[in-house]
Amino acid sequence: MLDVAEEIVRRGGATALTFENVAGAAGITKGGVQYCFGDKDGLVAAMIDRWVAAFDAEVERNSTAGGGTLDMTRGYVIASGRFDATTQAKMVGMLVTLLQTNKHLPNIRKWYAGWIGKFNTISELDRRARTAFFAAEGAFFVRSLGLIEMDQTAWEAIFDDILEIISSE
Repeated sequence: MLDVAEEIVRRGGATALTFENVAGAAGITKGGVQYCFGDKDGLVAAMIDRWVAAFDAEVERNSTAGGGTLDMTRGYVIASGRFDATTQAKMVGMLVTLLQTNKHLPNIRKWYAGWIGKFNTISELDRRARTAFFAAEGAFFVRSLGLIEMDQTAWEAIFDDILEIISSE
């Protein structure tokens, strides 16, 4: 059902995300969707949890176990740089959904606070890692929101530059 819900958001935006639309696209009853998620906020929370878990897994795949903050930040930058149309649609959908209600904002803030809390601002390397983190986030959001257009080569060059910030130890 979450795949169906993501597709609905991708095609029609956050306003198209209704139990009726999810049920119809999934071939189940509206009551079945409600049973799984309780209400629309439950569905949105499940979608956000899924997106965050998938991103965290991608960061982990691109990091060395026990590699420390700098290595985890490299994994974060690499994961953020893997940008495609599906990722863009998910992020735009998530942002629009978050803007419709503040209910889910505390969980997102907590996730970001966890990342920001990893950086030791006394350490030059950690400050560079923090800068790379924010650079990757900024680039990702600016492109996700469609505020800039660029080809894949230019996109990859930007993320190579961001990685350079933390590669010279």
